[in-house]
Amino acid sequence: MTDCLFHRQGTEGEWSIFTSTDGTRSNWDPQIQHGSPPLALLTKAIEELSAGTGLRVGRLTLDILGAIPVSTVRVRAWVERPGSRISLMCAEMAAERPDGSRRAVARVTAWLLATADTADITTDRYPPLVEGEATEVAHAWEGAPGYLETVSWRRQATTGTATPEVWLTPLVPLVDDEPTTALQRLAMVVDSANGIGAALDPEAFMFMNTDTVVHLHRLPEGSDFALRAKGSIGPDGIGLTSAEIFDREGFIGTCAQTLLVQRRA
Repeated sequence: MTDCLFHRQGTEGEWSIFTSTDGTRSNWDPQIQHGSPPLALLTKAIEELSAGTGLRVGRLTLDILGAIPVSTVRVRAWVERPGSRISLMCAEMAAERPDGSRRAVARVTAWLLATADTADITTDRYPPLVEGEATEVAHAWEGAPGYLETVSWRRQATTGTATPEVWLTPLVPLVDDEPTTALQRLAMVVDSANGIGAALDPEAFMFMNTDTVVHLHRLPEGSDFALRAKGSIGPDGIGLTSAEIFDREGFIGTCAQTLLVQRRA
């Protein structure tokens, strides 16, 4: 198994340069990246940019702008809308085309908000989840190399029509031996909601997400996260996966993904 998802290679102007490892490879196509590693790396850029501002992330939106190659990528971050109480920050990933020119392949926009003490009025819409017995088959892509090998995936042994629940833990750091924050660890797994809540057989259909939108009323803690996810498929080839997100302490937020649904030939 790979030792991390990205290796840092230095800087070039406003860009930080990284080499993508085999641990970023998608279960849909090993030539492209799974959505979680780019989301996590761009989240890291947002956190580095916002350090010392007193703001914290309330929403992350990953837009996948094209096939993200398993190769050298460049990352930059900037403040789109400055503010002392509310700020919009962006991070972008670029990769080279065969002719050497660059194209943007992913972008994360993040709303950051000023914090205040509201501990006395804290509310959660769901009770905490407790990890129980896992099924023998974790997911429909058993044996797929790449990203899925870098995450511990424990599908809960629920029955009937219960919404699927999976506990996930990253097994490797994000970048070399650099510290990985809890928010970055969540980003390393949250894009898997689509696979967890799959409403279709991946042998018969492709249902790739174009985005991942994460709302957090509380910052995550630790390394273990549960996603309770469900997919819905429309009549014209477009679908949606939505999920509730938990850490060991309880409910922390939600995520949603837009799906492109196509029959396999």
